[in-house]
Amino acid sequence: MKLSIVGVDIAKRIFQLHWVEEDCGEIVSIQLKREKFLEHFANRAPCLVGMEACGGSQHWARELCKLGHEVKLLSARWVKPFVGGNKNDAADARAIWTAVQQPGVKSVAVKSEAQQAVLALHRMRQQLVKSRTAQVNGLRGLLTEYGEVMRQGRAGVIRQLPGALQRLSQRLPALLIDTLREQFARIQKLEEQILQIEQRLRQWHREDSASKRIAAIPGVGLLTATAAAATMGDAKAFKSGREFAAWLGLVPRQSGTGGRVRLLGISKRGDTYLRTLLIHGARAVLTHSKAPPEWVTNLAQRRPKNVTVVALANKMARTIWALCAHEREYRPGYVNQSA
Repeated sequence: MKLSIVGVDIAKRIFQLHWVEEDCGEIVSIQLKREKFLEHFANRAPCLVGMEACGGSQHWARELCKLGHEVKLLSARWVKPFVGGNKNDAADARAIWTAVQQPGVKSVAVKSEAQQAVLALHRMRQQLVKSRTAQVNGLRGLLTEYGEVMRQGRAGVIRQLPGALQRLSQRLPALLIDTLREQFARIQKLEEQILQIEQRLRQWHREDSASKRIAAIPGVGLLTATAAAATMGDAKAFKSGREFAAWLGLVPRQSGTGGRVRLLGISKRGDTYLRTLLIHGARAVLTHSKAPPEWVTNLAQRRPKNVTVVALANKMARTIWALCAHEREYRPGYVNQSA
């Protein structure tokens, strides 16, 4: 049975809906308050609901799926070309309704609450790390003004700071020394909070089979494994490992006409956080591994280091998809036997 299609532009309080009645061709564009949104769909026959993948969309997608509807979450870049004229809620809902019917449009996988919870831990940890870095750099800069030059890096500052404060306490006002020590205490508190989040991620990692399979890949640690398992959602939402790598922005952009295609740098689309983790992991393999893959060694001899790192990160992303989509364990040196 062909499902009727509804385009939904969600917001904090007012939701805009757009659809066309199949029996008479009437165009319907209505607004619903947040409290009435699910009630409206509870009284409708099952339909295909298109929404932009934005803040809150995952929650509403899960709720609509519980009511028996099919949901497609679309990236904003697929919707924008269909917004004609002035931009408003009605135009956005109409554009979503149009975009969801186009062939070849890629949808975003609907994640479970557990997967979103893991991603929330990653986001909070990322904020704490950024705050810690800013405070460490600020503290190092202040102490440089008084002749205490410390090594770059968080570990060097934390190790040398107590001695520097002890030396400065003999010639600087106590009010400044007390403030610097309070700043140091805040950095230590951030360290504890980051460690607590990592312990919670490690606990989820032990309980999730997909995360444990991913962690067996060289260059993939706790953060990358948990982030990949949660970000991917349903691995079968991607047709292949290359599509997953392209979704992460690890494949070249293309520019061409008249049958001549020129490959550019990586597209950098998709999840920046996970792409960064994969590239850092690939760099660790290339730099510290005693026995890197032979193809990586050969590539490093003829291409720049960063190109080799991104190529290895691309390979890691494809391997992650294969392990999750086919529910297999990682095997070093595995060769695909498919025709």
